[in-house]
Amino acid sequence: MSSRTIALLGHPVAHSISPAFQQAALEALGIDATYEAWDTPLADLPSAIERLRSGSVLGANVTVPHKVEAMRLVDQPDGLCELVGAANTIVNRDGRLHATNTDVAGILSALKDAGAELAGKNIVVIGAGGAARAVVVAMRRAGAAQVTVANRTEERARALVALGGTELDVRACPLDLESAPLHAAMGAAHVVIQSTSLGMLHGPDEATTPIPTELFRRWQVAFDLVYVPERTPFLEAAEQAGATAVGGLAILVHQGAASFRLWTGQEPPLPVMFEAARAALAARSRV
Repeated sequence: MSSRTIALLGHPVAHSISPAFQQAALEALGIDATYEAWDTPLADLPSAIERLRSGSVLGANVTVPHKVEAMRLVDQPDGLCELVGAANTIVNRDGRLHATNTDVAGILSALKDAGAELAGKNIVVIGAGGAARAVVVAMRRAGAAQVTVANRTEERARALVALGGTELDVRACPLDLESAPLHAAMGAAHVVIQSTSLGMLHGPDEATTPIPTELFRRWQVAFDLVYVPERTPFLEAAEQAGATAVGGLAILVHQGAASFRLWTGQEPPLPVMFEAARAALAARSRV
Protein backbone atom coordinates (compact mmCIF):
# COMPACT_ATOMS: atom_id res chain seq x y z
CA MET A 1 0.00 0.00 0.00
CA SER A 2 1.31 3.44 -0.86
CA SER A 3 2.31 5.61 2.05
CA ARG A 4 1.12 8.97 0.70
CA THR A 5 -2.01 10.23 -1.05
CA ILE A 6 -2.86 13.12 -3.35
CA ALA A 7 -6.58 13.75 -3.90
CA LEU A 8 -8.70 15.23 -6.67
CA LEU A 9 -11.79 16.94 -5.25
CA GLY A 10 -14.72 17.58 -7.57
CA HIS A 11 -18.21 16.43 -8.47
CA PRO A 12 -18.31 14.50 -10.70
CA VAL A 13 -14.70 13.39 -11.15
CA ALA A 14 -14.99 9.97 -12.82
CA HIS A 15 -14.38 11.58 -16.24
CA SER A 16 -11.10 13.22 -15.22
CA ILE A 17 -7.85 12.08 -16.82
CA SER A 18 -5.76 13.79 -14.13
CA PRO A 19 -5.36 10.53 -12.13
CA ALA A 20 -3.90 8.83 -15.21
CA PHE A 21 -1.13 11.33 -15.89
CA GLN A 22 -0.41 12.24 -12.27
CA GLN A 23 -0.02 8.59 -11.26
CA ALA A 24 2.23 7.98 -14.26
CA ALA A 25 4.43 10.88 -13.12
CA LEU A 26 4.62 9.61 -9.54
CA GLU A 27 5.62 6.15 -10.73
CA ALA A 28 8.18 7.49 -13.21
CA LEU A 29 10.00 9.25 -10.38
CA GLY A 30 9.58 6.39 -7.91
CA ILE A 31 7.47 8.43 -5.51
CA ASP A 32 5.50 6.20 -3.14
CA ALA A 33 2.11 7.88 -3.49
CA THR A 34 -1.27 7.42 -5.13
CA TYR A 35 -3.35 10.08 -6.85
CA GLU A 36 -7.01 9.40 -6.02
CA ALA A 37 -10.23 10.91 -7.36
CA TRP A 38 -12.54 11.74 -4.47
CA ASP A 39 -16.03 12.39 -5.80
CA THR A 40 -17.18 15.10 -3.41
CA PRO A 41 -20.68 16.58 -3.39
CA LEU A 42 -20.71 20.15 -2.10
CA ALA A 43 -22.14 19.13 1.28
CA ASP A 44 -19.13 16.82 1.81
CA LEU A 45 -16.46 19.35 0.81
CA PRO A 46 -15.65 20.62 4.34
CA SER A 47 -15.01 17.08 5.62
CA ALA A 48 -12.96 16.21 2.51
CA ILE A 49 -10.81 19.31 3.06
CA GLU A 50 -10.27 18.26 6.68
CA ARG A 51 -9.07 14.83 5.50
CA LEU A 52 -6.27 16.59 3.63
CA ARG A 53 -4.66 17.55 6.96
CA SER A 54 -3.63 13.93 7.57
CA GLY A 55 0.11 13.32 7.68
CA SER A 56 -0.29 10.77 4.88
CA VAL A 57 -1.78 13.34 2.44
CA LEU A 58 0.49 15.55 0.33
CA GLY A 59 -2.32 17.74 -0.97
CA ALA A 60 -5.01 17.93 -3.61
CA ASN A 61 -6.24 19.29 -6.88
CA VAL A 62 -9.63 20.97 -6.84
CA THR A 63 -11.88 20.99 -9.89
CA VAL A 64 -15.41 22.11 -10.69
CA PRO A 65 -17.59 22.98 -8.91
CA HIS A 66 -15.43 23.48 -5.79
CA LYS A 67 -12.65 25.90 -6.79
CA VAL A 68 -14.24 28.93 -5.14
CA GLU A 69 -15.51 27.27 -1.97
CA ALA A 70 -12.25 25.37 -1.38
CA MET A 71 -10.37 28.65 -1.24
CA ARG A 72 -12.56 29.68 1.72
CA LEU A 73 -11.96 26.41 3.59
CA VAL A 74 -8.14 26.28 3.59
CA ASP A 75 -5.88 28.01 6.09
CA GLN A 76 -3.84 30.11 3.69
CA PRO A 77 -4.92 30.96 0.13
CA ASP A 78 -2.15 32.88 -1.62
CA GLY A 79 -2.48 36.20 -3.40
CA LEU A 80 -2.84 34.58 -6.81
CA CYS A 81 -5.75 32.49 -5.54
CA GLU A 82 -7.47 35.56 -4.20
CA LEU A 83 -6.89 37.53 -7.40
CA VAL A 84 -8.36 34.79 -9.60
CA GLY A 85 -11.04 34.05 -7.01
CA ALA A 86 -10.47 30.29 -7.14
CA ALA A 87 -8.11 27.59 -5.88
CA ASN A 88 -7.17 24.51 -7.86
CA THR A 89 -4.23 23.25 -5.77
CA ILE A 90 -3.94 22.59 -2.03
CA VAL A 91 -0.66 21.69 -0.34
CA ASN A 92 -0.54 20.10 3.12
CA ARG A 93 2.33 21.56 5.14
CA ASP A 94 2.38 19.84 8.54
CA GLY A 95 -1.39 19.86 8.80
CA ARG A 96 -1.80 23.42 7.60
CA LEU A 97 -3.46 23.78 4.21
CA HIS A 98 -2.05 26.24 1.69
CA ALA A 99 -3.84 26.95 -1.61
CA THR A 100 -2.85 28.44 -4.94
CA ASN A 101 -4.03 28.51 -8.54
CA THR A 102 -1.81 26.72 -11.08
CA ASP A 103 -4.27 27.31 -13.93
CA VAL A 104 -2.49 30.62 -14.56
CA ALA A 105 0.89 28.88 -14.95
CA GLY A 106 -0.73 26.17 -17.09
CA ILE A 107 -2.20 28.72 -19.50
CA LEU A 108 1.12 30.53 -19.86
CA SER A 109 3.13 27.32 -20.36
CA ALA A 110 0.70 25.96 -22.96
CA LEU A 111 0.79 29.19 -24.96
CA LYS A 112 4.57 29.33 -24.71
CA ASP A 113 4.76 25.76 -26.08
CA ALA A 114 2.60 26.89 -29.00
CA GLY A 115 4.95 29.79 -29.76
CA ALA A 116 2.31 32.41 -29.00
CA GLU A 117 3.70 35.85 -28.21
CA LEU A 118 1.73 37.63 -25.49
CA ALA A 119 3.80 40.64 -24.39
CA GLY A 120 2.40 43.79 -25.93
CA LYS A 121 -0.28 41.86 -27.83
CA ASN A 122 -4.07 42.10 -28.09
CA ILE A 123 -6.06 39.18 -26.72
CA VAL A 124 -9.72 38.18 -27.02
CA VAL A 125 -11.17 35.96 -24.29
CA ILE A 126 -14.48 34.21 -24.96
CA GLY A 127 -16.51 33.73 -21.78
CA ALA A 128 -16.48 35.38 -18.37
CA GLY A 129 -16.51 32.51 -15.87
CA GLY A 130 -13.83 31.25 -13.50
CA ALA A 131 -11.61 29.96 -16.30
CA ALA A 132 -11.76 33.35 -18.01
CA ARG A 133 -10.64 35.02 -14.78
CA ALA A 134 -7.52 32.83 -14.74
CA VAL A 135 -6.88 33.70 -18.39
CA VAL A 136 -7.08 37.45 -17.74
CA VAL A 137 -4.71 37.17 -14.77
CA ALA A 138 -2.32 35.13 -16.94
CA MET A 139 -2.40 37.77 -19.66
CA ARG A 140 -1.64 40.45 -17.08
CA ARG A 141 1.37 38.47 -15.89
CA ALA A 142 2.54 37.99 -19.47
CA GLY A 143 2.49 41.72 -20.21
CA ALA A 144 -0.29 41.69 -22.80
CA ALA A 145 -1.36 45.13 -24.05
CA GLN A 146 -5.12 44.66 -24.14
CA VAL A 147 -7.70 41.98 -23.36
CA THR A 148 -11.26 42.08 -24.65
CA VAL A 149 -13.63 39.78 -22.75
CA ALA A 150 -16.58 38.76 -24.95
CA ASN A 151 -19.55 37.18 -23.21
CA ARG A 152 -23.19 36.61 -24.02
CA THR A 153 -24.06 38.66 -20.93
CA GLU A 154 -21.86 41.74 -21.27
CA GLU A 155 -22.41 42.66 -17.61
CA ARG A 156 -20.57 39.50 -16.54
CA ALA A 157 -17.71 40.40 -18.86
CA ARG A 158 -17.48 43.86 -17.28
CA ALA A 159 -16.93 42.18 -13.90
CA LEU A 160 -13.49 41.04 -15.16
CA VAL A 161 -12.27 44.53 -16.12
CA ALA A 162 -10.80 45.17 -12.65
CA LEU A 163 -8.54 42.10 -12.95
CA GLY A 164 -6.28 44.10 -15.25
CA GLY A 165 -5.20 46.39 -12.43
CA THR A 166 -3.04 49.26 -13.62
CA GLU A 167 -0.93 47.08 -15.95
CA LEU A 168 -3.49 45.67 -18.38
CA ASP A 169 -6.26 47.32 -20.39
CA VAL A 170 -9.28 44.99 -20.02
CA ARG A 171 -12.46 45.75 -21.98
CA ALA A 172 -15.83 44.02 -22.26
CA CYS A 173 -18.06 43.45 -25.26
CA PRO A 174 -21.10 41.31 -26.09
CA LEU A 175 -20.55 37.89 -27.64
CA ASP A 176 -22.88 38.80 -30.48
CA LEU A 177 -21.82 38.08 -34.05
CA GLU A 178 -23.52 41.32 -35.15
CA SER A 179 -21.53 43.32 -32.59
CA ALA A 180 -19.14 45.91 -34.05
CA PRO A 181 -16.93 45.86 -30.91
CA LEU A 182 -16.54 42.07 -31.24
CA HIS A 183 -15.60 42.36 -34.93
CA ALA A 184 -13.09 45.11 -34.12
CA ALA A 185 -11.53 43.12 -31.26
CA MET A 186 -11.25 39.97 -33.39
CA GLY A 187 -9.69 41.92 -36.25
CA ALA A 188 -6.98 43.29 -33.93
CA ALA A 189 -6.38 40.14 -31.85
CA HIS A 190 -3.14 38.17 -31.90
CA VAL A 191 -4.50 35.41 -29.62
CA VAL A 192 -8.12 34.25 -29.16
CA ILE A 193 -8.85 32.12 -26.08
CA GLN A 194 -12.08 30.14 -25.71
CA SER A 195 -12.88 29.56 -22.02
CA THR A 196 -16.48 28.31 -22.10
CA SER A 197 -17.81 24.73 -22.28
CA LEU A 198 -19.01 25.24 -25.88
CA GLY A 199 -17.81 22.39 -28.09
CA MET A 200 -17.18 19.99 -25.21
CA LEU A 201 -17.88 16.35 -26.07
CA HIS A 202 -21.25 15.22 -24.65
CA GLY A 203 -21.96 18.78 -23.52
CA PRO A 204 -25.17 20.64 -24.43
CA ASP A 205 -23.43 22.54 -27.24
CA GLU A 206 -20.85 20.05 -28.51
CA ALA A 207 -21.27 21.06 -32.17
CA THR A 208 -21.03 24.80 -31.47
CA THR A 209 -18.24 27.32 -31.95
CA PRO A 210 -18.73 30.78 -30.43
CA ILE A 211 -16.60 32.31 -33.20
CA PRO A 212 -17.13 31.42 -36.89
CA THR A 213 -14.32 31.00 -39.41
CA GLU A 214 -14.89 34.40 -41.03
CA LEU A 215 -13.92 36.28 -37.86
CA PHE A 216 -10.51 34.58 -37.50
CA ARG A 217 -7.29 35.79 -39.16
CA ARG A 218 -4.49 33.57 -40.40
CA TRP A 219 -1.88 35.20 -38.13
CA GLN A 220 -3.83 34.42 -34.96
CA VAL A 221 -3.37 31.69 -32.35
CA ALA A 222 -6.67 30.14 -31.27
CA PHE A 223 -6.56 28.41 -27.90
CA ASP A 224 -9.45 26.34 -26.53
CA LEU A 225 -9.49 25.39 -22.84
CA VAL A 226 -11.78 22.46 -23.71
CA TYR A 227 -9.68 19.30 -24.17
CA VAL A 228 -12.34 16.73 -25.11
CA PRO A 229 -12.39 16.48 -28.08
CA GLU A 230 -8.85 17.56 -28.89
CA ARG A 231 -10.14 19.35 -32.04
CA THR A 232 -13.23 21.33 -31.05
CA PRO A 233 -15.53 23.18 -33.46
CA PHE A 234 -13.84 26.42 -32.31
CA LEU A 235 -10.40 25.08 -33.28
CA GLU A 236 -11.69 23.72 -36.58
CA ALA A 237 -13.15 27.13 -37.44
CA ALA A 238 -9.80 28.77 -36.63
CA GLU A 239 -7.85 26.25 -38.72
CA GLN A 240 -10.11 26.85 -41.70
CA ALA A 241 -9.05 30.51 -41.57
CA GLY A 242 -5.38 29.53 -41.45
CA ALA A 243 -4.91 30.32 -37.75
CA THR A 244 -2.80 28.19 -35.40
CA ALA A 245 -5.06 25.98 -33.25
CA VAL A 246 -4.08 24.81 -29.74
CA GLY A 247 -6.23 22.40 -27.71
CA GLY A 248 -6.81 22.39 -23.97
CA LEU A 249 -4.84 19.24 -23.16
CA ALA A 250 -1.63 21.27 -22.83
CA ILE A 251 -3.06 23.52 -20.14
CA LEU A 252 -4.46 20.52 -18.23
CA VAL A 253 -1.08 18.81 -18.15
CA HIS A 254 0.90 21.97 -17.43
CA GLN A 255 -1.32 23.04 -14.54
CA GLY A 256 -1.06 19.50 -13.17
CA ALA A 257 2.71 19.62 -13.53
CA ALA A 258 2.86 22.87 -11.56
CA SER A 259 0.78 21.24 -8.81
CA PHE A 260 3.01 18.14 -8.86
CA ARG A 261 6.06 20.34 -8.28
CA LEU A 262 4.42 21.88 -5.19
CA TRP A 263 3.38 18.55 -3.66
CA THR A 264 6.58 16.62 -4.26
CA GLY A 265 9.34 19.21 -4.55
CA GLN A 266 10.49 17.41 -7.69
CA GLU A 267 10.54 18.41 -11.33
CA PRO A 268 7.55 16.82 -13.10
CA PRO A 269 8.32 14.44 -16.00
CA LEU A 270 6.33 16.31 -18.67
CA PRO A 271 6.84 13.82 -21.54
CA VAL A 272 5.51 11.00 -19.30
CA MET A 273 2.53 13.12 -18.28
CA PHE A 274 1.62 14.08 -21.85
CA GLU A 275 1.93 10.48 -23.06
CA ALA A 276 -0.32 9.19 -20.25
CA ALA A 277 -2.85 12.01 -20.78
CA ARG A 278 -3.13 11.31 -24.51
CA ALA A 279 -3.48 7.57 -23.86
CA ALA A 280 -6.27 8.23 -21.35
CA LEU A 281 -8.05 10.50 -23.83
CA ALA A 282 -7.75 7.92 -26.59
CA ALA A 283 -9.18 5.22 -24.29
CA ARG A 284 -12.12 7.44 -23.43
CA SER A 285 -12.86 8.23 -27.07
CA ARG A 286 -13.23 4.50 -27.75
CA VAL A 287 -15.94 4.10 -25.09
